[in-house]
Amino acid sequence: HGSVSADEAARTAPFHLDLWFYFTLQNWVLDFGRPIAMIDSFELLYYYDEYLGHCMWYIPFFLILFMYFSGCFTASKAESLMPGPALLLVAPSGLYYWYLVTEGQIFILFIFTFFAMLALVLHQKRKRLFLDSNGLFLFSSFALTLLLVALWVAWLWNDPVLRKKYPGVIYVPEPWAFYTLHVSSRH
Repeated sequence: HGSVSADEAARTAPFHLDLWFYFTLQNWVLDFGRPIAMIDSFELLYYYDEYLGHCMWYIPFFLILFMYFSGCFTASKAESLMPGPALLLVAPSGLYYWYLVTEGQIFILFIFTFFAMLALVLHQKRKRLFLDSNGLFLFSSFALTLLLVALWVAWLWNDPVLRKKYPGVIYVPEPWAFYTLHVSSRH
């Protein structure tokens, strides 16, 4: 009569607004704040980020996100809803991942992770398991990122300078390359 058993309470995973908000804010500040404050003494940091950081940061980052995602399933369809604040965070989170994928040139790693997430969702659906609010948030952020990357590529598909800079089948131009070519050159 209104009481919740310990098993039911343990299965209920509330949306972690504080965690996702902090994670989104931290990523925005660190990635966008760093280039603004970069001076010559940070050349080593730049080298690390551009060359070594891809292997040491992005692969574990997406692996940890996928491992976290794999635990975001519930047997209750009623728990498979995102609260309003989560919906507000999907856009900045998806935009951040778009920046990470395009500027970091890690589309292959991102798309592999997205399809692994999708395969896991389909597999768990056969077991009658549904994404909880945190899993829905992460999956929605990745789906939005995929949409933004597709729109970005379609918009710049016929740019002759960027096509020359990024040849090949997988064409994902960096935002800073676009900015330096088309925006900063006008000033």
